[in-house]
Amino acid sequence: MLEFPLAGVGSRFLALAIDTLIQAVLIAGLTIVGLLILVPAGGVFGYAMWAIAILIAIAFAIYTGYFALFEVLWNGQTPGKRQVGLRVIDVSGRPITAYAAIIRNLLRLVDQLPGFYAIAIVSVLVTERHQRLGDLAAGTVVVHDRVEPSDVAPRAEVTARHGAERLTPEEVVLVEGFLRRRHELDPLVRLNTARQIAARMAGRLGLGAVDPADDGERLLEQLAAEYRASGSYR
Repeated sequence: MLEFPLAGVGSRFLALAIDTLIQAVLIAGLTIVGLLILVPAGGVFGYAMWAIAILIAIAFAIYTGYFALFEVLWNGQTPGKRQVGLRVIDVSGRPITAYAAIIRNLLRLVDQLPGFYAIAIVSVLVTERHQRLGDLAAGTVVVHDRVEPSDVAPRAEVTARHGAERLTPEEVVLVEGFLRRRHELDPLVRLNTARQIAARMAGRLGLGAVDPADDGERLLEQLAAEYRASGSYR
């Protein structure tokens, strides 16, 4: 079961706009470099044609490979997604694989038809997990990666006061860092890490021992929400 807030059309297209702008800058820079090469070539027609063909091939590679390459190297993020706070993950919550990144972005050519990503918009709006065709084929979803005030306690309302405002900034970074990156961890590592951090925070705030049957994440989510609600967050 996913515990992460799914990204909707708005945030996904904001990230896409940033990535498209970066692609445009890269291709424009490539075109300028190409012109600097072609102009001195003058009448060497064959050389110019080969140069144009190479430039077109590189521009196409930038257009088609940009997303897949970044999602593989940056664990499900592109520059646009990182700026907006989004990440692509497997539907199980595990990090995206290289195979899934390639599949979902090969289908991008279909998702953008007949223009302005019309098919993708419809698919995101009608599917339960806000998936475009590429996501459905690859078994991926796009989620909000940042811990926001409304996202840190998804499993229950915070009704108890734990004194979270007494946490140090370093302890808050530790808690929120785990909540933000937990989907990248192996399930057993995730469980052990959550319990260790929860035990440390419980001891720090005098909350007593953490229930061995609890995975610890509920307490961490509540502490993060309470800390933000207290106005201590900067």
